[in-house]
Amino acid sequence: MRILIAEDETELAKGLKFLLEKNKFTVDVVHDGEEALTYFRSRDYDVAVLDIMMPKASGLDVLRQIREAGSGVPVLMLTAKAEIEDRVAGLEAGADD
Repeated sequence: MRILIAEDETELAKGLKFLLEKNKFTVDVVHDGEEALTYFRSRDYDVAVLDIMMPKASGLDVLRQIREAGSGVPVLMLTAKAEIEDRVAGLEAGADD
């Protein structure tokens, strides 16, 4: 299973990658929204994990473009935001969780 992680917090991204690879997943890590779209368009992913707040394009922007392109790849959103509205925005944009 190939997973794309788009997270601008380097240490968090490293930790996620370590844990997933330890469990035999193939993981690509990018640190901004533009990179996330480039990787997503050039590879086949089974799951994408997107941070909501990233440079160059937010995780919500990336998610909208993924869904507009017709992809049904499951997407999990990461956020440090605690507001319900932020969670709802992610789900309305097409996130799975």
